[in-house]
Amino acid sequence: MTVRRDFKEPARYRPDQVIGREELFSDAREQLARGGSVLLHGPAGIGKSTVLRALAAENAGAARTVLRCSATESESHLPFLALADLFGLVVDEVAARLPGAQRTALESALTGRGESTLQRDGLALRLAVLSTLRALAAEGPVLVVADDLQWLDPASAELLGFAARRLGDSPVRMLCAVRTDGEEYGHDRHLRACPPDTLAVRLGPFSRTQVSALLDHRGYTGLSRSTVRDIHRTSDGNPLFALELGRALAESPARPRPGEPLPVPTSLRALVLSRLEMLSDEARRTLLVASAGARPTLALLHAAGRDNAEAETAQAAALGLLATDPEEPALRFAHPLISAALYAEAPARERRAVHTALSTAASDPIERARHLALAATGADPEVAARLAEAAALARDRGAPSVAASLGLLAARHTPADGEPGPDERRLQAAEDAITAGEVDLARDIAREVLTRATVPAQRVRAWMVVIEAAGQALGEVDAVFPQVLADAGDDPRLLALVHYQLAWREVVVDGDFAKSRQEAAHAAELAARGGDRRTELMALAFQSSTETLMGHPDAPATIQRALQEPQDPDVACHHNGAAMARFRWLFMSDQLPEARTAITALLREARRRGMVESEVHFSRLLADTELRFGHCGRALDLAGESLRLARDSGIGESASAMLASLAEASGGDVERAVALARESADHAEVDGDQLYLSLALAALGYAQLVAGDAQAAVRSLRRVRDLEHGMGINDPARGRWQGDLAEALVRIGEPGEAQELINVTRVHALRLNRASVLAVLDRAEALVRAARGEHQVALAQLTSAQERLRRLGFGLEEARAAFALARLRSRGGQGASGYEEAGRLFRRCRALPWLRQVEQAVAAGPAEADPVPAAPPAVLDGLASMERQVAALVMEGATNREIAGRLFISVKTVEATLTRVYRKLGIRSRVDIVRLAAGRRAP
Repeated sequence: MTVRRDFKEPARYRPDQVIGREELFSDAREQLARGGSVLLHGPAGIGKSTVLRALAAENAGAARTVLRCSATESESHLPFLALADLFGLVVDEVAARLPGAQRTALESALTGRGESTLQRDGLALRLAVLSTLRALAAEGPVLVVADDLQWLDPASAELLGFAARRLGDSPVRMLCAVRTDGEEYGHDRHLRACPPDTLAVRLGPFSRTQVSALLDHRGYTGLSRSTVRDIHRTSDGNPLFALELGRALAESPARPRPGEPLPVPTSLRALVLSRLEMLSDEARRTLLVASAGARPTLALLHAAGRDNAEAETAQAAALGLLATDPEEPALRFAHPLISAALYAEAPARERRAVHTALSTAASDPIERARHLALAATGADPEVAARLAEAAALARDRGAPSVAASLGLLAARHTPADGEPGPDERRLQAAEDAITAGEVDLARDIAREVLTRATVPAQRVRAWMVVIEAAGQALGEVDAVFPQVLADAGDDPRLLALVHYQLAWREVVVDGDFAKSRQEAAHAAELAARGGDRRTELMALAFQSSTETLMGHPDAPATIQRALQEPQDPDVACHHNGAAMARFRWLFMSDQLPEARTAITALLREARRRGMVESEVHFSRLLADTELRFGHCGRALDLAGESLRLARDSGIGESASAMLASLAEASGGDVERAVALARESADHAEVDGDQLYLSLALAALGYAQLVAGDAQAAVRSLRRVRDLEHGMGINDPARGRWQGDLAEALVRIGEPGEAQELINVTRVHALRLNRASVLAVLDRAEALVRAARGEHQVALAQLTSAQERLRRLGFGLEEARAAFALARLRSRGGQGASGYEEAGRLFRRCRALPWLRQVEQAVAAGPAEADPVPAAPPAVLDGLASMERQVAALVMEGATNREIAGRLFISVKTVEATLTRVYRKLGIRSRVDIVRLAAGRRAP
């Protein structure tokens, strides 16, 4: 394809800002920083020039000379043109330093005078280019920036490649970009024009999340997630094509109807229509049928009346319009844009004729109904009924997004006085959209219905969609509840729906679990009275979940009530259903194998049914379960999958980021863990979601503890303690943060507060029989006792805690207990053998951040028996607890690395703490601290 250069860009566009290429950009940046060269490659419109401009802007300041060229197809036949672009402005600077023959040949090539050719002046020209680059490099670093290498005139490409291969250690870097349409290794031949160490960076298609971010960045906001999904599919992730499609939608007064492809702007149609014009009329009609079909095959084309389909599709394949694959019976366009442009270009009458043919030719009933709708015009009860049946079939197949699309088509063809009416079908489509994770579409449908609905049941149903679409941001729809209560009147079925949502509101917005439990119980009672078994089951499941988190004694009985027959199949695998409540109970009761079996089955069923929101949550919860087992690698994969799906759908982002943080802190990158936890907390703060805010802060505290920043961990986890106390959450198995806070408190020299926390938490853990929590509390209490000098008691308590955690199957917590035991034994002069056991357990878990801590502890050597040595009070009284500990260890002569190992913190934290100590004590160095310890004044 030839990409035009006249695409419009909004005023806010910044060419140096790279979206969606952060990792690739980082790799290229590092290569250039090392003095290497970079070749960017990929298909047209994939963003090579954007990345090239950004890298060039970033690296230009470090170069004394920047040479640039940007070739075009129309000029590629002109010899030495690229060479003139590169050297035209600098040749006078170096000409005097070139040998005569080289200077003459180069000037002749650059000016066009003397008719220099590679055949006649080949060697002189090659050496002249090499000498010029070396002469420029002798004055300082040189950066050569060349875009669109594929259009480089052959003479310039040959000369540049000759020089690039011989530059050696000269400080010359090359930053190039080349188009490689449909060729996986098409860039290889262009590497000959680059130095031997060149890094080839392939730019692939954007994900849906990246396309969404790009559209938003360029000003095309307000597009629904379903529209962004269609843009991503039609553009095939090509950023340039996605932007053009977004621009066309933003400028269009009307959006495409359900089932119709996106409008393709003229700027993109021009990319493919030139080749379409080379088709015969009959071949073009055959391709139009293929573009309208969901999965076109030769058999389908024949059934639709295209008798010469084989020859006509072969002609299209020869022109590069169709991609051929002998293993794949379905026909595939070389790019989705070709199909979209072909369809957009066809007259409406011709499109309807194609859909009429396909409405009988297609074998799938859902596909036949869709074509029937697109072929029809105006209201038609028979077409509407066929579409409604197809939507129900799609729903049963686990394709709620398809069901929503078909439902909207059914509503469009339903007569105003039909039964069910058009708005009934719209509301069903909205509920299908919610299930599919297309919350923007669902909200828009419900809001439209509310503008005209007068029947209470319809209004309440529409309000429920609006509330569901708000997700965790229930505070944003607070004003809805008085309206929906008024619409519900005294109908128990309608009131049950409202009070179920009010139960959620109480816990998410106000953090009041007691009131939330009352609302859920009231909703279950109303639903039972009104004969609404589905809402009754959902309310009972939610009531049992709140009771579980509160540590309420009725929780097991309520779960059993929620699991009684008759059951509703949709509730059975819903992320807020009774099976989910049972999983939560198993998980918090330390029954990990049973919990894993339960959540795996729920995830499988949610995927089969296309329940996106449930899939997001079940993936996350399975990751959490694997993390408790100590399977950190598996947890990382599952948490990443949940987070990607959450970001794509806009559902459960806070919860998924929170779990991804825990997984990263345990088995991945600690800095990323901290960033993810902050992202999760920010989401929850914006949504006003107290429930997930406490979990996000617990994840943040854990990540900070693993990173060695005990002070920050204490701040985060103290806030979790306050939030959960305010919400009435008493079950310590909910977030399992208490042991981390106690450990962090010991590290900053607050063992008293740590012991108080342990005592309070132990009361609840004993009452609820939370064996794993009790073992972790014992591990933390052993650290308190060690800090107080009770060495033998601490050893016994840690040994017991490790064994109990092993029996329970909590692999990571077992490894942490072994690590604490190794540290304590090291302080007691018992050697480093315990570290081998801790390292083995952490390796088994693939807990890389913890394994690095073991290695640091071994490198630091044996620690003293007392991890918090007493400090001269008169000298250090004005310091914070961590500052006192660090200063006291300096007074003993400990190095920064030794201090880090003994206090469970990083060397960087030690250095930052010492800086604060110097400032507060009015001194300048470690030597001054030692002088103070000896009672001498610092100079």
